[in-house]
Amino acid sequence: MTTREDQEQRCDDSPFDFSDLRALFMNCTLKPSPEVSNTDGLADIAVAVMEANGVTVERVRAVDLDLPPGVQPDMTEHGATSDGWPALYEKVMAADILVLMTPIWLGEKSSVCTRVIERLYGSSGLLNEAGQYAYYGRAGGCLVTGNEDGAKHCAMNVLYSLQHLGYVIPPQADAAWLGEAGPGPSYLDPGSGGPENDFTNRNTTFMAWNLMHTARLLRDAGGFPAHGNQRAAWDAGCRFDFPNPEYR
Repeated sequence: MTTREDQEQRCDDSPFDFSDLRALFMNCTLKPSPEVSNTDGLADIAVAVMEANGVTVERVRAVDLDLPPGVQPDMTEHGATSDGWPALYEKVMAADILVLMTPIWLGEKSSVCTRVIERLYGSSGLLNEAGQYAYYGRAGGCLVTGNEDGAKHCAMNVLYSLQHLGYVIPPQADAAWLGEAGPGPSYLDPGSGGPENDFTNRNTTFMAWNLMHTARLLRDAGGFPAHGNQRAAWDAGCRFDFPNPEYR
């Protein structure tokens, strides 16, 4: 029989070192601080796992920031009076791991999450030092909470968006908690069963570890391999084995 001490020793004996990694958990709740966010409550699990393994974790609640709509890196250059995105983009780029977190509203991710993805998209055309798109070499994941169906739909949308922008999506890169359909207790409410739900706890823990493993592999490899995916090289005429009649 496996004891608690056996499990703790097994964790303590982990051969992995993640102490040089950084993670950004971006909460796309509609509730401004300091209101209680159930989505943030679910994130506590993954954050605790990462911090226990030396990862530097930062949390941001996007609704607290001034993020005007648009798909440009700085919307003050396009009519906005102010824009919190450039400062947030620096946090995004400093992180090896990005976890987007959203509640479900009408079966969809929140409007705040849509806004964040649009702003991420607006900076995706920037290039890194290897000539790849800016977000290459980073791992992405997703957390979802709600009292209605749609967790997998939201996760599909968020994870597709992240990979399209250049993030590497590991296996089991999402987790969710859904309460009883309709009005009822939310994740952090007394009696909800959320924090005790084994399925959610397992998936959230697996997500955290898979993100750390993926970020570790990418960091140790010096990023995602830079061949066949360099925009700068393509623009300069390199076609990476694509048939180019100009050079026949």
